[in-house]
Amino acid sequence: MVACWARIRGRLRDEVGEVEYRTWLRQMTLAGIDGEEAVILLPTRFLRDWVNSHYGDRLRALWQGEDASIRRVEIRVAQAASAEPVLADGEAAPARAEPAGLAESLAPSRPAELRAPEPRSDWVVPLEARFTFDTFVVGKPNEFAHACARRVAERPASPGFNPLFLYGGVGLGKTHLMHAIAWAIREGETARTVAYMSAEKFMYRFIAALRSQSTMEFKETLRAVDVLMIDDLQFLIGKDNTQEEFFHTFNALVDQGKQIVVSSDKPPSDLAGIEDRLRTRLGCGMVADLHATTYELRLSILQAKAAAAQVLVPAKVMELLATKITTNVRELEGALNRLVAHANLFGRPITIDSAHEVLHDVLRAHEKRVSIEEIQRKVAEHYNLRLTDMVSARRARNVARPRQVAMYLAKHLTQRSLPEIGRRFGNRDHTTVMHAVSRVSELIAQDAGFAEDVALLRKMLET
Repeated sequence: MVACWARIRGRLRDEVGEVEYRTWLRQMTLAGIDGEEAVILLPTRFLRDWVNSHYGDRLRALWQGEDASIRRVEIRVAQAASAEPVLADGEAAPARAEPAGLAESLAPSRPAELRAPEPRSDWVVPLEARFTFDTFVVGKPNEFAHACARRVAERPASPGFNPLFLYGGVGLGKTHLMHAIAWAIREGETARTVAYMSAEKFMYRFIAALRSQSTMEFKETLRAVDVLMIDDLQFLIGKDNTQEEFFHTFNALVDQGKQIVVSSDKPPSDLAGIEDRLRTRLGCGMVADLHATTYELRLSILQAKAAAAQVLVPAKVMELLATKITTNVRELEGALNRLVAHANLFGRPITIDSAHEVLHDVLRAHEKRVSIEEIQRKVAEHYNLRLTDMVSARRARNVARPRQVAMYLAKHLTQRSLPEIGRRFGNRDHTTVMHAVSRVSELIAQDAGFAEDVALLRKMLET
């Protein structure tokens, strides 16, 4: 009987492929033969129902091919491991295979060099193959969060790191670290089951379970994992019933020594609309934030992306992007991709001019909105004047010239009209502003030292 079962499993593997087999069929064990019926065990109702509906007929046909007396195949949920399954005549059943894990039955696809094709499941948000620790660029704003994520990936559920709560603004790397943890655990030497999903997906699956009256299956499935990862927890704000279910799932997994990883746009203490009992539990482990990126980190990210894509991007272009696009790493990467794609499509080199041409909308959207007050303050500081001199009636050369420079900069760095600029400079007429702009333009062309002063002020204001 052991040989029959081994041949049946081998044929199934050949027919459906290694990935499909590992996902749905590897956890099957033979409990025994009962007359004309072969009894097969699976660890969860979810797997039992799936295998029964998709492979039940094929299993019966394969059994009949091996033993014509077998007319039925019964697939049952395995009971708690109180006794080892046995075959007929008291012969020990084959040892159960290591669980393929919920990650394999729930997790999404990955390119061939990194992962197997996508199993048939709608439980999780797809993992990005490019979101690994190797591709995560570390800098001061994210080094602590990165170190915590590494620790959890290497030693899940270690004291002080369960749960791990990652928070930060949009496009700062939370999801990248979440995916990196999932990949590292799944590809580690110790087999662990990982379930990764967004909070939205958690809610929709819970609602579907309520409607289909299969909440016990939902609970059993999630409580069977070793690591549960929920992205964008802020989505559960105001969803009281879903919060209740997540709270109980959270407690059940932590009580079993399982790892929880959560991400959000705010720290637990600031998640208004989340129940106090859940918020306090989220904050009882390790809370790590990802700060806004620095210029150096943005430049490093661009260099890493360009190197990975094997494209040559001039340093000046990278510096332009790192200076202009400051709030969102996704936009930064998207701008680089757009620039490279344009160069490839038209066979043109990447230059500063082409960057301004191709990314004019992106760069314009990220232009710093400088206020007239800020210009006045910066110019007054530079020329060692009082701020009130910018709006006073004084006409001394050491005051009038800096005031003209401030008007010139206000004309070029703000969207204000000439009359509005005049009003901000002591209710002066718009013709006074026009004269100031014209005079400063002439001096820039004539005096290199003066031009350097104005350029320095402009750069300080823009960056």
